Amino acid sequence: MILRNIIVKTFIPKKDKIERRWWLVNAEGKILGRLATEVAILLRGKKKPQFVDFLDSGDFVIVINAEKINVTGKKEEEKVYYSHSLYPGGLKKETLKELLEKKPEEVIRRAVWGMIPKNKLGRAVYKKLKVYRGPQHPHEAQKPQEYQF
Repeated sequence: MILRNIIVKTFIPKKDKIERRWWLVNAEGKILGRLATEVAILLRGKKKPQFVDFLDSGDFVIVINAEKINVTGKKEEEKVYYSHSLYPGGLKKETLKELLEKKPEEVIRRAVWGMIPKNKLGRAVYKKLKVYRGPQHPHEAQKPQEYQF
């Protein structure tokens, strides 16, 4: 039996060679969970051919009209966000409806955070997410492209 030396090379992109784009996502009329999955995929760069799970190859994402997001079912009344101050009796509860009235940007941020890795790479990816309540944003200089899904 003759064994041949077969060398298989896996392509790994260099950090400085990764091309990053800016995407503009309009959240008006979109369902929260479906929007969050698409945004998480864009942030991680999973639709790119050079995607590797250990490098940040994703794009920047700008989400506008966060206040006009939709949810299905009874989630507005039943979904509860918890936070704790680490002091006795410091548990705070907030329903989705209350959070949408006060900070609709935070609702989208929390939904996307739940869909990316909880490590150093995930924190780097999360910093590329920009969420705004209305249709205006300060990133016109980057020339973001409208993302349709």
